[in-house]
Amino acid sequence: MYIVVMKVIDDDIKLICIRFEKLAWALDERMRRLFAAAEALALGRGGITKVAKATGISRRAIHVGLKELSSEKLPVENQEKRIRKAGGGRKSIIETESGVMTALEKLIESTTRGHPESPLRWTCKSLRNLADELALQGYSVSYPKVGDLLRELGYSLQANRKMLEGTNNPDRNAQFEFINDQATQCIAEGNPVISVDTKKKELVGAYKNNGTNWRPEGKPELVKVHDFVDKELGRANPYGVYDVASNTGWVSVGTDHDTASFAVETIRRWWNTMGKQRYTSASKLMITADGGGSNGSRVRLWKLELQKLADEITIPIYVSHLPPGTSKWNKIEHRLFSYISMNWRGQPLISHEVIINLIAGTTTRKGRLRDVVKQEKKI
Repeated sequence: MYIVVMKVIDDDIKLICIRFEKLAWALDERMRRLFAAAEALALGRGGITKVAKATGISRRAIHVGLKELSSEKLPVENQEKRIRKAGGGRKSIIETESGVMTALEKLIESTTRGHPESPLRWTCKSLRNLADELALQGYSVSYPKVGDLLRELGYSLQANRKMLEGTNNPDRNAQFEFINDQATQCIAEGNPVISVDTKKKELVGAYKNNGTNWRPEGKPELVKVHDFVDKELGRANPYGVYDVASNTGWVSVGTDHDTASFAVETIRRWWNTMGKQRYTSASKLMITADGGGSNGSRVRLWKLELQKLADEITIPIYVSHLPPGTSKWNKIEHRLFSYISMNWRGQPLISHEVIINLIAGTTTRKGRLRDVVKQEKKI
């Protein structure tokens, strides 16, 4: 008789266990205890013990579920479908560690940079360092929780942003308006307006190039550990000409130094190859450029070479230099050079030929950059 009773008990537990396993994935905390309470109620005497053994739900939770079944109370809607009773669960650290928010905010204030004697004053304000500093003040907070507290205070990870431009000349806006008016008038008259500049000098060879590229997993492109200049390959000096009206570009890749002679030679090749065919009736050529570098406003060789070019093409050349510190508004920077940088990201520039082909293969969403011509010049 004893064996038969035990067999019945085992069968009950087995059936409860099967039903619970089938539904457990869809049950929240409240529904779990209601399910357990309903099973215990159906089994009668000893049901709570059987259900607790089959499901792993505590006897206390089952008793709570039985009370909820007897009262048949629906969850209150304005409590955003609370499962636990108000006040249930682990207390927030804000309640258990009084003053932790104030202490944390003092540590991250950019004006005070923490307590003068704190080691955090001169270290990176990482979550672990902040947690260690709070521990020294008597607050037991884990570093992941510090991140949660910072988000509650309205903080997030922020990188430096280039916005400070130093002294602001009151005539700067007038300079831009003058250049824009001159360029607009020049284009309206059918004359060419070009934007010129030197792109960042690049090391030629198997060197790391910032950015990522799709490759088989675990097989990255191998490059040199150190970025020492290869004496044979040297550096590449891309100098570009961007035609504003026709939205076309020309890039010359120098193998020697970026000089004013090289800059003007690039403009000369652009004119002889593309410019004079497109602007057959041009009466002048307008150039917009930065105030420094090989085409700087104070570089006498730049002016001398431009005069030689003007004598060759028999039309006057007008140059408008952008104000200091405003090179990012030069048209060629964001209409030509930016697309070249995106096209060769993650690609080691192992030779001048590779550089030229990558420039020539640069595309935009509207198609290939038209007339991006490749040349090499050693001057």
